[in-house]
Amino acid sequence: MHTRPLAMIPKDRRFLFLQGPHGPFFFILATSLRAAGAQCRRIGFNRADALFWGSGDYQAFGGSLEDWPERFKSEVTAQGTTDLVLYGDTRPLHASALKIARRLGLACHVFEEGYIRPYWVTYERGGANGHSRALGFSMNEMARHLGAPGGGPSTALGDVPAHWGDMREHIFWGAVYHACLLAGSKAYPHYRGHRCLTVPEEFRLYLRRLGLLAPQIAERWYATGRLRQRAPAYHLVLLQLAHDESFRRHGPFETQEAFLRTVMRGFSEGARKDHHLVFKAHPLEDGRNPVRRMIAALAAEQGLARRVHYIRGGKLAGLLNGTRSAVTVNSTAAHQALWRGLPVKAFGQSVYSRTSIVSSQSLPAFFAEPDAPDPMAYAILRAFLLATSQVPGGYYSSGGRRRLMEAITKRVLSPVDPYDYAAIGHAANWQHSTTPALSGGDIALAFSPNSDSL
Repeated sequence: MHTRPLAMIPKDRRFLFLQGPHGPFFFILATSLRAAGAQCRRIGFNRADALFWGSGDYQAFGGSLEDWPERFKSEVTAQGTTDLVLYGDTRPLHASALKIARRLGLACHVFEEGYIRPYWVTYERGGANGHSRALGFSMNEMARHLGAPGGGPSTALGDVPAHWGDMREHIFWGAVYHACLLAGSKAYPHYRGHRCLTVPEEFRLYLRRLGLLAPQIAERWYATGRLRQRAPAYHLVLLQLAHDESFRRHGPFETQEAFLRTVMRGFSEGARKDHHLVFKAHPLEDGRNPVRRMIAALAAEQGLARRVHYIRGGKLAGLLNGTRSAVTVNSTAAHQALWRGLPVKAFGQSVYSRTSIVSSQSLPAFFAEPDAPDPMAYAILRAFLLATSQVPGGYYSSGGRRRLMEAITKRVLSPVDPYDYAAIGHAANWQHSTTPALSGGDIALAFSPNSDSL
């Protein structure tokens, strides 16, 4: 893939921002890049994009998806754009822009939620998740790059986090975003979100989620306590949102129901009769899909009604501390299971889907006697990700953004892709040049209950 060389001073860099995470993170990043001398502007597709950007160098795109490729190409050509910045690489507007940007030689900066949560975000060039360059590195290559002269990042795993991070702020900014869409705007007559629900439906779900936070916590405590009484031995299924792009585009299942049915059948065929199966909902599950009803119906169909449980989203640590194994399509939550040395069965593409880390057994064999991950292989993978694509901080809380901005501007302005640093044996130098190395002690501090990083 040809891209323009970025060994230019910031004043020669011209950044075009598309859609970002909910909230003001992209505007804050652009402000930081401008302070370094770069030019930044944004094309927005709805009123929320405009609100989160603030003012200045903003253009509204009110055309249709079919109009977008030509508009994007003419804009980047006319403005002499050198860099494209976006959040998520699979939503239709972004996917078509990336194709054109690559042909034109733009540097493509892709942000995503952290592969290793809760206290990191993902920053890559060209693509993320199933399109990540990390998938092209073998475990031996990762180990070699981490062992470069000068010393690599620590492979000590440190303490395991107890919760996902700035979840309340995430939900709040999502509600603000959909409230803006609900208000509508004549400037964006053709805008359609990348998900299947209408704007009013999305907004109602966000309001409902905010209103039900407290009662759902109480329900989760009750269900977890009941589980511990009734199921001394269980296996945990890490559910993803049915509309999650990684689930849809980088996994083998057409629907959530197909995944649930496969897991239930494998458990019925392979698990011991005294073992139970626990489905852990995603923290952002909002009820748009009847997951709970589907699980109950499938459990009854398989004769498993007394051995199958459903736990609402929330803290994962307590459930992981008692489980025998974890099953998922490609959820990033699997990192927390692997961090604990738990066996993991994963069906889809992900940066951790490697034979030394996740099980290659059939599902019945996995439930009967799951293969554990190679702890050193996972430690190497985790250290490699922390040295390349993972940046400390978060998008949604003010503290998380402050921590993130300490490192991210330098990474975006760097002439070298983080994985190119790794490819030439300098992963440690990349990390050291942008943010302090995260040793086991640093990680333990980051997860301290008194930490104000997020």
